[in-house]
Amino acid sequence: MNWTIFLVIFGFLCVLILVFWLFGERGARTLPSTKTFFHLGGRSRLLNFKSLHGYIYMRWQKFYLSFFINQVEKVSTKGLRRWWSSIYHAKVLTEDQAKKVITIDEDIPFQKIEKVVPYPVAHDLVLKAPLKITVYECGCRLARQNHCEPTQVCLWIGEPFADFMAEHHPKESRSLTHQEALTILKEEHERGHVHTAWFKDAMLDRFYVICNCCPCCCGGIEMMVKYGVPMLASSGYVASIAPDECSACGVCVDICPFQALMVTDFAELNWEKCMGCGVCVDHCPNEAITLVRDERKGVPLDVDALLSDAAV
Repeated sequence: MNWTIFLVIFGFLCVLILVFWLFGERGARTLPSTKTFFHLGGRSRLLNFKSLHGYIYMRWQKFYLSFFINQVEKVSTKGLRRWWSSIYHAKVLTEDQAKKVITIDEDIPFQKIEKVVPYPVAHDLVLKAPLKITVYECGCRLARQNHCEPTQVCLWIGEPFADFMAEHHPKESRSLTHQEALTILKEEHERGHVHTAWFKDAMLDRFYVICNCCPCCCGGIEMMVKYGVPMLASSGYVASIAPDECSACGVCVDICPFQALMVTDFAELNWEKCMGCGVCVDHCPNEAITLVRDERKGVPLDVDALLSDAAV
């Protein structure tokens, strides 16, 4: 696919969507969450192309992700893939970290978290307790011909994102209690899937969703493993293996989403590839693997630490 042709087609589609959104007689723009989203964007909707991008992403997310996974990702250059990772990326969470995000009981206004999410664009993480949570279909899974189940596993966190997905996709989403969200996290962890907190510059420069990523469907993990593009930042932890307790069964090799493990006489870790997700820890039949803090892997997205910093 010629890249110039793609840009022309994509630009044309964006113009059509913009015209529909601006002049549609009864468009989705009239929904309260749409107004809130553009209001928080801080500029006129006629000129706010970043928020328009975010609106398109949320309103037609399944088409958006399918298009990029099945078309753009395959024809992208190395430079374009790395640019994409600078505006659309995630922080890996351990299961405990993800649970704490879901169950916060006080507001967390925390700005400029470059140390937590080390990308070129500075982000804000603003969580208002109690969090509203809406679960929606995973666009990455639905983009694949043979995808993992279940598909309704993406947790849209806080406002205006939770309301937007609920209002615009009432048949494919549902509001969750905190306990229901924790159940999804637990079940996905047991399936060997990775909890990731996603950030996107078009989404108010904020954290907006916890995805539960499987390596066979997730576009972000595919970009990391297949193309070496830094779409995901480490949890801040790394797996540590006790050779004397390892039976070299290979379970951890099969379950690792990032292909960071191999077995010789015992399991061995590729430190560079390990993202500290903790999947191998809870699936090791001999309990030979633990997660340990590693400062070289960055700062964890730790709710307790964020609350402490915000109080200073």
